[in-house]
Amino acid sequence: MSTSQPGTPPATGTSGAVWQRPVPSRRELNRDIALGLGMAFAGLVGTELAKATSPGAVDMGAGGIEAYLLSAAIPLPLCFRRRYPLAVLLVVSVLFFTAGERVPFAFAGNLVTQISQFMALYAAAAWARDRRRMKLTMVVIFIGMFCWLFYGFVKALQTDAIKGANEGMLSPYVSFVLLNTALNVLYFFGAYFWGRTAWGVARQRHELEQQAIELATQQQANARRAVIDERLRISRELHDVVAHHISSIGIQAGGARRVMESDPEAAKNALGVIEDSSRTAVNEMRQLLGMLRAADPDLDDEEFGVPAGKAPQAGADRLPALVVSATGEGLSVGFHQIGQPVKLPETISVSVYRIAQEALTNVRRHSTARSAHVTLRYLADTAVEVEVIDDGRPKHAPVGSRLGHVGIRERVSLLGGESEIGPRPVGGFRVRARIPLQPPPPLEGEPQS
Repeated sequence: MSTSQPGTPPATGTSGAVWQRPVPSRRELNRDIALGLGMAFAGLVGTELAKATSPGAVDMGAGGIEAYLLSAAIPLPLCFRRRYPLAVLLVVSVLFFTAGERVPFAFAGNLVTQISQFMALYAAAAWARDRRRMKLTMVVIFIGMFCWLFYGFVKALQTDAIKGANEGMLSPYVSFVLLNTALNVLYFFGAYFWGRTAWGVARQRHELEQQAIELATQQQANARRAVIDERLRISRELHDVVAHHISSIGIQAGGARRVMESDPEAAKNALGVIEDSSRTAVNEMRQLLGMLRAADPDLDDEEFGVPAGKAPQAGADRLPALVVSATGEGLSVGFHQIGQPVKLPETISVSVYRIAQEALTNVRRHSTARSAHVTLRYLADTAVEVEVIDDGRPKHAPVGSRLGHVGIRERVSLLGGESEIGPRPVGGFRVRARIPLQPPPPLEGEPQS
């Protein structure tokens, strides 16, 4: 018999041999209780109606109430059909057999009795957590029931109880045997296979839910990894951009100190350069300050597998070289520049290059495109825009995690810009980023430079 109890954790295996169906919820248990009590009442009513419509006197069993008692007792165990499915099946089967032997009138004329046995078989196949014990119990029940059915056939033959018009191809007795055998096969095996199908559906649903949870967790981890990798790369590039400003400040400060007394005008010019360099460095650092503050200070490059060495410095002026290197192996890449070029802050210049580089990498790896085009737009003195378009579509093979797009959006957002990434209405794919040349306004409460 099943020994599962509420609160028992299900096995974590996903194969049919090890997976155990989770125990029913409190709501399902309450429904079973209501079902068992309702069917017990229906059994009493059914027996009374059958008695009232019987053409002659009927045997109601011991004391004239045995038929009523068995009619109510057979469905009552269904109150626990999901909590103790194998125990319920055994009890219902014993009562089912007892009713058939003691009060055939209540057994044959009460439909509730037949339904109760069917539901007990179904519940055992659908809810038994020990599948080997369930199958063994089913074998015992089936053998017992069909032996009982065979005994009934033999008894009917001995007493010549089967009568008929004898006008068919087969004799009344043979027809009776075949018909009842077929009905019982459908009855018992139908309940078993229906219940086993319900168990398989529950297992599949559980596995899908587990896979969905795992995929969601993996997606969150990948997204966090992408953001952290981008932050680490931006922080290194920020160091490269600001380092030369700090070096210039140090050199100018040293020179000003040496000529402060002998050449005040030269010292004044040096101090002016120091002021300009420091202001530029502060403005560029502010663009990434919010993101870098949010990063965990204990994280380092090695923890996430990022090489400790610095990547080669790149900028918007190197886009033509990038286009040349990306051309080849079936992909033709063009380049076009619009507007009067202006000197870009180092952080923006590097970001323009990285965005184009990532977009072209995605075109080559994940698209069927045969051609692509990079456009660099200088929008007066207000913003710079880089756009990469192609004429392809995603490959049928897995197209990656799109973490590169996450990094592009993160980079553009930190610079106060806007990004547009997605398919084009006329076909192909577009990656476009517009970055303002002026730094975003400081956050409320942040000191002005």
